[in-house]
Amino acid sequence: MAWSFKLFEVGGTSIRVHFTFLLLLVWLGTVFWLQAGPVAALDGIVFVTLLFACVVLHEFGHVVAARHYGIKTRDITLLPIGGLAALDRMPEKPGQEVVVALAGPAVNVAIAGVLMLLFGAKVDLTVPQISSQFGADLASRLVTVNLALAIFNLIPAFPMDGGRVLRALLGFAMSYQAATRVAARVGQALAIVFGFLGLLGNPFLVLIAIFIFLAAGAEAYSANMRDFVRGRHAGDVMITEFESLEPNSDIDHAADLLLKTTQQEFPVVDGARRLRGLLTRQSIIEALAASGGKTPVLNVMKRDVPERPINAPLEAVVKLLQEKAAPAVGIVDADKRLLGYVTWENMAEFFMLRAAGMQSGRPAAPGRSSQDVDALR
Repeated sequence: MAWSFKLFEVGGTSIRVHFTFLLLLVWLGTVFWLQAGPVAALDGIVFVTLLFACVVLHEFGHVVAARHYGIKTRDITLLPIGGLAALDRMPEKPGQEVVVALAGPAVNVAIAGVLMLLFGAKVDLTVPQISSQFGADLASRLVTVNLALAIFNLIPAFPMDGGRVLRALLGFAMSYQAATRVAARVGQALAIVFGFLGLLGNPFLVLIAIFIFLAAGAEAYSANMRDFVRGRHAGDVMITEFESLEPNSDIDHAADLLLKTTQQEFPVVDGARRLRGLLTRQSIIEALAASGGKTPVLNVMKRDVPERPINAPLEAVVKLLQEKAAPAVGIVDADKRLLGYVTWENMAEFFMLRAAGMQSGRPAAPGRSSQDVDALR
């Protein structure tokens, strides 16, 4: 995730912090200081830091449960609104998704239970706002907030865990995609309710409503995309008409192609048409500003671009785009010669065309098959 940095790594999962989380700490510290002085500011920052430590443990509940089913987690990112665990994939078996989704809230309940047993903490519902909780028992506040997190995350709306539980339960009676669509609509309906209530006096609830509404839509789109890639191959989606660069090309030549074409990235290929790297629009702009137009593309191109054969499953291509954070995946023939490449943008365009064709009842423009490409070579 952009604008985040790595703190440490646990069991192959990186813990990252978004810079907006640090802004939140500064803002809360300032508010507490102005309201009740430096001691209150320190108390508030310590409480929020411990709160987000509980959020990290919540996310690790998902991580451990997902790992039980062979699903890895690349990282956990702390945001002002909570934590975000980047699982390689979500389990599509309903029972497994229920376990993974409920593992997070279960951790919060367990934390509350441990605090009650070890410190005699109690649930404290007398003070609803953090800023006015100075002087209250820290353990009791953590018990209260952990139970609140568990309950809040069980709301049946994406991206909360309750939304995933709802989808899993619906998945016992309908397809994964249909269950996702229903759960997403429920989430967006709840978001509208939250937004209306927020307009009555809680601006933060409005922000949460916007986030839930957008996240629910994104989840539905993601599920449709996963359904779309099943059974398809890289050759069905890849870009086959493109301008490429030679290793001895310079940035001036790349910039000229950037203006003359609609491409956002340019493969760099050698005389045997083997992929040496990929030059992106951002790299071109940065190189022009830093070292000038005579800079060789070899100096600024992205190397080690992942490759797959033309008959590779499209699911494998998507996984490479996600795991490698690559701008594209090169599609090659048996001799490693470049035939085309796949980006998120052109895959999304193909998906939208197919979806539009299905909605209109007309067949969408077919993707180019491996036989078509072999015939054109």
